[in-house]
Amino acid sequence: MLIEVLKSKIHRVVVTDADLNYIGSITLDKNLIEAANLIAGEKVQVVNVNNGERLETYVIEGAAGSGEVTLNGPAARKVQKGDVIIIISYAHMVPEDAKQFQPKLIFPNELTNQLH
Repeated sequence: MLIEVLKSKIHRVVVTDADLNYIGSITLDKNLIEAANLIAGEKVQVVNVNNGERLETYVIEGAAGSGEVTLNGPAARKVQKGDVIIIISYAHMVPEDAKQFQPKLIFPNELTNQLH
């Protein structure tokens, strides 16, 4: 049996842009991706602190050090520039492995999206 557990979390970053005319996804600063142990193309859940919206999409790598957090395509309808979001990824594991697993949690500067 496999269970789904928290793998990574980027806690409270600010949306820098919302681009409705893009094909879809969330573009993240490469530094945030690496710090949170995410990979380009990985499925993530996005939780909007401002309005309670939740959505699933996939990660696209943005420029390192840019602080970029852009929701693209239809997801852009669920956020506004300046909203605070939480980005979560999950992994499937057998319960024995899950008990020992330590998720990667990062808490960037909420004003700049930069790592401390």
